[in-house]
Amino acid sequence: MVSPPPWDPAAALQARALCARLGQNEVLHDITLALPRGRWTCIVGPNGAGKSTLLKALAGLLPCRGDVALLGRPLAAWGGRARARALSWLGQNEGSADDLTVWDVAMLGRLPHRAWLGAPSAADRAAVEQALRATQAWDWRTRSLGQLSGGERQRVLLARALAVQAQVLLMDEPLANLDPPHQADWLDMVQCLRETGVTVVSVLHEVNMALHADELVVMAQGRVTHQGACADPATHRALQAVFDQRIAVRELDGQWVALPQMNPLHRSS
Repeated sequence: MVSPPPWDPAAALQARALCARLGQNEVLHDITLALPRGRWTCIVGPNGAGKSTLLKALAGLLPCRGDVALLGRPLAAWGGRARARALSWLGQNEGSADDLTVWDVAMLGRLPHRAWLGAPSAADRAAVEQALRATQAWDWRTRSLGQLSGGERQRVLLARALAVQAQVLLMDEPLANLDPPHQADWLDMVQCLRETGVTVVSVLHEVNMALHADELVVMAQGRVTHQGACADPATHRALQAVFDQRIAVRELDGQWVALPQMNPLHRSS
């Protein structure tokens, strides 16, 4: 029997022949990819492409066929607490008890670092303060989650993910409910994380925000159709193709942007 090749130590996350079902439907089909360490990779594609399912599979949150490795080790070889310290997760529409304070919600991110029923350490408190300040939620730390708007709650849940101080941060639709200024703040935060060596993997519907990433993974119908640098013309062509040529990627003021294209059938003659 031939042994599989070793996992790439330069990759933060890898998948080989990854397949996943939701109910009776197979939604991921034989996906093989490697996501580099210390970079920001964004997963994009139309609705129903399998983006969120792929992110959950990479995080070990779904039963799958195939193999996943985290930081060069099979995901199954990680202990639960060690994996929770190395990989942090922010999902869609995540909830928390409305009567918890903002401080307590963010402190949940420190659970992998604490002994069972142990009190928070000075390092835990410092990590939570740093995370709340980074998401501009520090001033609400004594308020309950139930008193916050949707956008404010999203920033607190992001602070909880940041408080883990993991090497790899996965975020599924992190810009949901955020207004444009706070979306810009999120982008600045991701750039800072990347500069400190953190690997960020996000699913975004906002294509123009995604084009700020280092790499795009383009998906359609449960398959990866392209993986490449955001500045690569091949990536632009793949992005335009997956959205049926309804967008055009152009350079504007030194940044790549996706401009909407009118459906030819709707143009006046």
